[in-house]
Amino acid sequence: MDRSDAVRRVGAVILAVNLALVVAKGGVWYLTGSLAVGSETINSLADVVYSVVILAGLYLTTQPPDFEHPHGHERIEPFVSLVIALGVFAAGLAVLWQAASSLLTGEYGGLAGTLGLAVLGASALVKFGLYRYCLRMSDRHHSPALEATALDNRNDILTAGAALVGVFGATVGYPLLDPLAAGVVSFGILYTGYEIVRDNLNYLVGAAPPEDLRVEILRRAFDHPDVRGAHDVVAHYVGPEIDVSLHIEVEGEMTLLEAHDIETAVIESIRDLPQVDDVFVHVDPKELGEWKDDETTAPFGRRLIDDEERPDADETRPDADGNSVVPDGGRRGQ
Repeated sequence: MDRSDAVRRVGAVILAVNLALVVAKGGVWYLTGSLAVGSETINSLADVVYSVVILAGLYLTTQPPDFEHPHGHERIEPFVSLVIALGVFAAGLAVLWQAASSLLTGEYGGLAGTLGLAVLGASALVKFGLYRYCLRMSDRHHSPALEATALDNRNDILTAGAALVGVFGATVGYPLLDPLAAGVVSFGILYTGYEIVRDNLNYLVGAAPPEDLRVEILRRAFDHPDVRGAHDVVAHYVGPEIDVSLHIEVEGEMTLLEAHDIETAVIESIRDLPQVDDVFVHVDPKELGEWKDDETTAPFGRRLIDDEERPDADETRPDADGNSVVPDGGRRGQ
């Protein structure tokens, strides 16, 4: 199953599960009047709304490239996630308002009893399964919308647990726990919205990927035996995917065809990373001395000495910048 079919299928599963939960929780809320169950019903109703948005958004993002969008439509996904966050914030504020109103007026709602405990316990179990499913599919297909959904389902487990405490407390004679639990649920919902916004803003503003991925990009460039150095390495998010540009250094006497073959090999190696979309490689002769030491390139050193030309372990030789080249390819300043 390709990415398009897989993420659409996940969206359909999410919608179906959340609809079922709304019906189950809404029925118990109608029968008992429990505020904790009612807050969970509103939470699930918000989940249904954003499930529809996810399904529509994933349909758009999985459309093939066209003339106006030659790189495809994946960059829509962070916007889909932000729409999800708006729905999550709205649900959280609604539940918080309801809980606060109950505490101020002293109207704590009805007792949910065994029926409420059963539906909330089942909801927590279902949400745990949905969380694991969405997280696995998000990792497999690198989908920020599915990752946002996984985060929401993870927090739904916690809010369902809080609601369980409220229902149980009300059942054993402490009705105040019911609106208090609803308030805890609201803060869990609001925190989910914050997480979604935080993560997806990085995709929209072109933030750098994690350090380990930047190091892996450079490692793949240095894996080619003819690459002697690298500089001006830039990796940044364009939507949920990463664009990479870098300069590699090769022996200056190489033919254009040889340099082109090296460039192609490096591009293909880096592009094999599932998070990477486009790779742009510029080839420089190493004799220009454009190597730049920074925190990303430091672990690799500069390859100035061919294996057959390496001096003995205790020898060094200066490079064009006046630094001593040691046998392992690193440098130390003079």
